[in-house]
Amino acid sequence: MRRRLGKLDPVKKAEFLARVQREQADRQKGYREQALALFPHVCARCGKEFSGKSLSELTVHHKDSNHMNNPPDGSNWELLCTYCHEDEHGAYERVGSKETKVAYSDEDSSEGFNPFAGLKNLIKPSDAEEGRE
Repeated sequence: MRRRLGKLDPVKKAEFLARVQREQADRQKGYREQALALFPHVCARCGKEFSGKSLSELTVHHKDSNHMNNPPDGSNWELLCTYCHEDEHGAYERVGSKETKVAYSDEDSSEGFNPFAGLKNLIKPSDAEEGRE
């Protein structure tokens, strides 16, 4: 059985519209909405273009990694797709900074477990290899 909808109460309608307008204004104050208004909807790294529903895959990256630094001209922002944004932060963790610990390093570290420690001692060189050394 279908429920018949009556007319909307004018007071409730006004409250609803005011709430929607308030929420929209709050969103526009946010740096993501500001960045979307300032920049073309293209990933600054891979060049993929976004529109419609896929626009949610476009994120704001803070160039200096300071999320409190949100100048109104957008000079600290760039739009990146979620994949490039994730990769950008991964690269930042590999390189490190003054304020963060290095999550990844190619340098040999004495800290932690090394599964290959002592492996060279376990492998006996063949006779042919002994003559080369």
